[in-house]
Amino acid sequence: MKVLVFGDVYGRVGRGGIKKELPGLIKKHKPDFIIANIENITSGRGPIEKHVLEIEDLGVDVMTGGDHFLDNLQSIYDYLEKTDSKLIRPANFYEQSYYKIPGKGYKIVEKNGKKLLVIHLIANTFMKFDVYNPFLKVQEILKSLENEKFDGIFIDFHKETTSEGYGMAYLLDGKASFVFGTHTHIQTNDELILPQGTGLISDVGMNGPLYSVIGADFESVKKRFLTGLGGKIEQNLGNDYVVNGVCVEIGDHGKCETIEKIRIRSKL
Repeated sequence: MKVLVFGDVYGRVGRGGIKKELPGLIKKHKPDFIIANIENITSGRGPIEKHVLEIEDLGVDVMTGGDHFLDNLQSIYDYLEKTDSKLIRPANFYEQSYYKIPGKGYKIVEKNGKKLLVIHLIANTFMKFDVYNPFLKVQEILKSLENEKFDGIFIDFHKETTSEGYGMAYLLDGKASFVFGTHTHIQTNDELILPQGTGLISDVGMNGPLYSVIGADFESVKKRFLTGLGGKIEQNLGNDYVVNGVCVEIGDHGKCETIEKIRIRSKL
């Protein structure tokens, strides 16, 4: 089983890059499933429904949300509540009896005679809000689904630190097929298959403006670097883009066999 995974899609340039490159990548790799993180898809912020549907129409099977998931919640609320929604949120958001966060934190997809489970988690360290312990939450989800049989289990762990990613992968070694990081926007060079067959990469990398500060226009963030003061962050709207991803091959019993990185630089 082959799965294409793409990291954070950032703004107009990221959407354009994915639209341009995905058909060729599908032809080359012939994936059974496609996963993409879309937390920055709308002007570098959380998704609106129009942009969610754009990515869905490209053939993406599962979209994940990240810490910007709630930015435009009103726009995607109804979509998230659909039984066939392809967008999932971090599973470990806190919920209360008086407040329900829409959507689910995992999705089961069946296609091409294969069955894939995708779980989305967000880390605690250096995030802008507190969440339930992701290491406990993932075990709770897997426990609740222990009677189901999957050809592959993929974890999108949205995080800042590499140590959390490695900790999650080792915790799930032999239980999950692939643990991949999103959020830092920089593709890492540490892809690895652990002893019990779980693959990992600290960050898949961003899909967005090539000449940018992780997607943002430098002039809009320069004040923060020079003075420590805030300011509005603007997306870089140049025509140069980078597409980052991985093609992961899963063998018998859900074990990771190969991890092939994807990095394409071109123009819209």
